[in-house]
Amino acid sequence: MRIDILTVVPELLESPFKYSILKRAQDNGVVEIHVHNIRDFSTDKHRKVDDYAFSGGAGMVMTIQPIESAIEHLKSQRSYDEVIYTSPDGEVFNQQIANQCSLYENIIILCGHYKGVDQRVREHLITREISIGDYVLTGGEMAAAVMVDAIVRLIPGAMSDETSALTDSFQDNLLSPPVYTRPADYKGWKVPDILLSGNDKQVNDWKEKQAWQRTKLLRPDLLKGHE
Repeated sequence: MRIDILTVVPELLESPFKYSILKRAQDNGVVEIHVHNIRDFSTDKHRKVDDYAFSGGAGMVMTIQPIESAIEHLKSQRSYDEVIYTSPDGEVFNQQIANQCSLYENIIILCGHYKGVDQRVREHLITREISIGDYVLTGGEMAAAVMVDAIVRLIPGAMSDETSALTDSFQDNLLSPPVYTRPADYKGWKVPDILLSGNDKQVNDWKEKQAWQRTKLLRPDLLKGHE
């Protein structure tokens, strides 16, 4: 997979992709992540990428030309499955969307900034709009980092134990069951006996029951249509 991220603040994305699973995935050739400064595609002599809104009001708006030039430059080199715009009014990102995106070959992510982008960008250049929650960030860079992390870890070869991602919370619309490790008894705080029994069937049944109970208690909304 190749992921190209368009941003006006590339410095914000220098750190997230240099550590842990994302770094290993890149080092192993599982994914390529390229961050592009939209200002590099501006025809303005001052590399300007924003302007006042025609409607007036506070805040600046990202202009069409640099964005269109950046997207067309990338598209001239390869085809893309999606051109995603990080927007607070997009569909809310979840595990199912991450699963779907992990099957793609190439993705462009446009990071919103200021008061957003000229609406014509959204109408003519974007194929999908995604939000990571009902709140507003300074820019879409952190949203892009969240999405990339969730997507890349699902790609075969990104994790040393690929089955780990399949048992994460939300994969089957359930939260994960509690997990424990050694020691089995710490200051009287004990691991449930069932997990020490060695009976795989009973352990799996316990985990499934716990997942249902935790989801019902903490995230009952996930169970709609599940029962």
